[in-house]
Amino acid sequence: MSFGLTNAPVFFMYMMNSVFMNELDKFVVHEEHLRIVLMRLREHKLYAKFSKCAFWLKEVGFLGHILYEKGVAVDPSKVECVLNWKQPKTITEIRSFLGLVGYYRRFTKDFSKNAKPMTSLTNKNARYSWSLNCEEAFQSLKRSLTTVPVLAQPDVTKPFEVYCDASGNGLGCVLMQEGKVVAYTSPNYPTHDLELAVVVHALKIWRHYLLGNTCNIYTDHKSLKYIFTQPELNMRQQRWLELIKDYDLEIHYHPGKANVVADALSHRAHCNVLEVRPTARVIVGKWIRSRCLWND
Repeated sequence: MSFGLTNAPVFFMYMMNSVFMNELDKFVVHEEHLRIVLMRLREHKLYAKFSKCAFWLKEVGFLGHILYEKGVAVDPSKVECVLNWKQPKTITEIRSFLGLVGYYRRFTKDFSKNAKPMTSLTNKNARYSWSLNCEEAFQSLKRSLTTVPVLAQPDVTKPFEVYCDASGNGLGCVLMQEGKVVAYTSPNYPTHDLELAVVVHALKIWRHYLLGNTCNIYTDHKSLKYIFTQPELNMRQQRWLELIKDYDLEIHYHPGKANVVADALSHRAHCNVLEVRPTARVIVGKWIRSRCLWND
């Protein structure tokens, strides 16, 4: 391909997508698919430059992450960029900062709650006013990326657990497997219907893990057990109910006083930065899907 052409990058990506359509999400599984990739290149008379290839690495950078044998971590070069970020002076600079740290929100517990003072400045008609709360949120988000854990790689042959917490300050969910954290998520929601929202959010954000599996949801809010038989629902509840019906699940009442998961998590060495008060628990049955993706 000639250098300097305006459309060269677009054409190159289109060609690569066409050639490797069935392998695009498998390139990181290096040893298993290396032969397939090389054969596909040979079939289309394409060549890889040896000096730009790397084989049998113990760790590799991939889309801003570092992939290890035991899990996934944030790329240190990205963390350094965040630590050196100066105080935003405009709404545009606030959005740029939140966009960068938000890319790694799956590593950060309570991201939305911590970022709320800054995100409120990006609302329509909001005036820029850098308060003490904004400065604390700014520094907290920078510190959070320096203490993020190494997230475990999901094992598709083992069951998953989702721990959810809803409060007036927001929602928080943790996807775990055998006591190890796979991902965090923390969305923004209004206080109304938070208890149902936290279950719905867990189902949506980890749809690729949970859809097609038998799920048992345990919650300490007894009214959710009867959500399928409620005669009157508001518009938001009706939309959420339609989404829930896509899943093979049952909702069970589980008294809050019988839930000791938060205490167990707080005493685990690899989760010592985690403080979770779970109000809903999803246990996934036998995995029947072959594809596994990471989620933000």
